[in-house]
Amino acid sequence: MKIVLVTGTAGFIAHRVTRLLLEQGVAVVGIDNLNDAYDLRIKRHRLADLEGRDGFTFYEGDIENLYDLQPVFEGRRFDAVFNLAARAGVRYSIENPHVYMQSNAQGALNLLELMRQNECGKLVLASTSSLYAGQPMPFHEDLPVERPLSPYAASKRAAEVLSYTYHHLYGIDVSILRYFTVYGPAGRPDMAPFRFIKWIHEGTPITVFGDGSQTRDFTYVDDIARGTLLAARPMGAGATAPGHEVINLGGGKTPISLLDFIGKIEDRLGKKAEIVWKSMSASEMQDTAADISKAKRVLGWEPEIGLEEGLDATVAWYLENLDWAGQVRL
Repeated sequence: MKIVLVTGTAGFIAHRVTRLLLEQGVAVVGIDNLNDAYDLRIKRHRLADLEGRDGFTFYEGDIENLYDLQPVFEGRRFDAVFNLAARAGVRYSIENPHVYMQSNAQGALNLLELMRQNECGKLVLASTSSLYAGQPMPFHEDLPVERPLSPYAASKRAAEVLSYTYHHLYGIDVSILRYFTVYGPAGRPDMAPFRFIKWIHEGTPITVFGDGSQTRDFTYVDDIARGTLLAARPMGAGATAPGHEVINLGGGKTPISLLDFIGKIEDRLGKKAEIVWKSMSASEMQDTAADISKAKRVLGWEPEIGLEEGLDATVAWYLENLDWAGQVRL
């Protein structure tokens, strides 16, 4: 690859993917609308890490707006598009489902149309393990995912289906990546790892939905970024036979309960958490566990960073950036 488009560049995963691409000598055009879905300070922190690096060009714009996207494609022929932009988060999608469909489904359609018009033949699409709700674990890619429990999951499924349509009609080679509970330095402040670290450190009671026995297959962000780059390879037999594949990227080991996860953070901070218990939403999954055998077979990928090492780095990042990270709005 010589030049690629990465959407949602200031986002948690997209930032790491962009940095890895640049380090490998690939030119990256990034686009992000820098919305206030969560505190902009953390988005600007990530973006500042990319600005000034050789080969990086940034557009502030929204993929759900076709007019924002058209100038990004003009005069360029991308080797691949990494569509990592999304409105994320299960709980908030119930409160504002329209925003999720606009960003995650309409945005995906806009990108696919411009890829078709500009002869870009490779899409890497970020999706979610939330689609596996109600299925037996560990989750594998052939399970039926037609009953999403939240507008967020439904919007991501819509993007997956649209990608198949454009694969079928126009020969776009597609890699769909279903991510499992990504965590790491500069993570999203609306997710449990950042919140728990911040709350436990400052002595604020932490909110746990359910009884804390629910488990998650935590995956370190650098492993996710590495797998995402590997997914840019052709999925079919070549230009005449493009592929369309769904691949899990997850920890692939024993998932950990929320209470055990909190305990590991307590150990690193040397402080005990005060827990406020609340009822679990009907949109939440009780457990997640990834079958990553396909990722090993197709991509040659498996996670390299275990939870202990990953949490060390995550907590250390928070403490090193405490002067501003401690003020991040949750």
